Amino acid sequence: METTQRQTYLDWLRIISIAGVLIFHSGMPFADDESWHIRNHDTSQLMAMSNYFMHLVRMPLLFFISGTVSYYMMQRRSAWSFIGLRFTRLFIPLLVGMLIIVPPQIYMERLTQGFTGNYWDFYKTVFKTGAYPKGNLSWHHLWFICYLFVYDLVFAPVFMWLISPKSARFKQALNVLGKGKWVYLLAIPSIIWYTLFARKFPETNNLVHDACFIVYWLLFLLAGFICILQPSLMESLQRNRRFAIAIGFISLVPIYYFWLNPPTNGAEWSALRGYSFRAFSVIVAWSWVLGLMGYGKQYLNRPHRSLAYLNQAVYPFYILHQTIIVILAYYIVKTNDTVIMKYIYTVGVTLFFTMGIYHLFIRPYAVTRFLFGMKPLEKKRTEISGLEIRKMDVLVEEKEAALA
Repeated sequence: METTQRQTYLDWLRIISIAGVLIFHSGMPFADDESWHIRNHDTSQLMAMSNYFMHLVRMPLLFFISGTVSYYMMQRRSAWSFIGLRFTRLFIPLLVGMLIIVPPQIYMERLTQGFTGNYWDFYKTVFKTGAYPKGNLSWHHLWFICYLFVYDLVFAPVFMWLISPKSARFKQALNVLGKGKWVYLLAIPSIIWYTLFARKFPETNNLVHDACFIVYWLLFLLAGFICILQPSLMESLQRNRRFAIAIGFISLVPIYYFWLNPPTNGAEWSALRGYSFRAFSVIVAWSWVLGLMGYGKQYLNRPHRSLAYLNQAVYPFYILHQTIIVILAYYIVKTNDTVIMKYIYTVGVTLFFTMGIYHLFIRPYAVTRFLFGMKPLEKKRTEISGLEIRKMDVLVEEKEAALA
């Protein structure tokens, strides 16, 4: 039997992954050996190590969940209808983000580089100087939305075929992966690809010159679609969840061993060491993503009254959060507080302002909901159904009879 009703645990995992994005980006000004828009004078190697782990897991998890979202959006829709929906939910917020949300981030960065004009002086350059980093036009953290839009645009016909009866034999063949631990074979192409090409083609997030990662992220999205398409695969992830997380924990050991024991005398890493580091990195990514899916299905597949609110909030939250962080960081790094106090303050204040902006200025209004890719406001019921009216008539008659 195919899964056509949205599973609650996917929404919870999506919320958790966006919370992880907040924690990750809040640490970027303070993590050692990083290059980011605003940097603190003092940095932490321990924060860099924890951020690296989060970097390995957070975006793969988001892309995997996005694959399941695409599956549910394809239900009872044509490929063109699906593309139209993704245009309003992805392209419109991306455009709004590039024109309104992201420019303040670049402005704060340019101030640290010697720019002396006001924001309006800067904003006029957004359309004249070209693409970031040389110019001032960018999607910054919204690259995820751009990539997701392109993936859904290109693979809409494939997704449509997969959910149609025409793919019955393919879906039946997928049942083989649901037995034992065969589902983890889905990670093999990604492990090989990342290990071989991640160093030659480092991550850029600019879509055009991102040869390794544009395939790497796609493989997580396709895996999410395939796993939700064939329920036996999700059941296998649930059944083998402890195995996956165990592999993820074990694979962290060589990563941090390499990290904490660099070559001496300024020597560069050997080829074997580099390949091993990258292989274990992607194994960590897949193990934690598939393990979290299994644990989520086991323990988070239950509703809560806060779920609907949080699930609507995560997308606008993702769009807004980094701009708040960059603005805060511009001023926070100038203080004399410790790295940990600056970090905690950044997380807390970003959460406060981002949720406040969402609740007060985005959630209540149809226009802002549209611009931030949210569903339209639900219409309140103004009429009582015929059945309810008949029930009320019966109650009135019974009361009148009792009084008589």
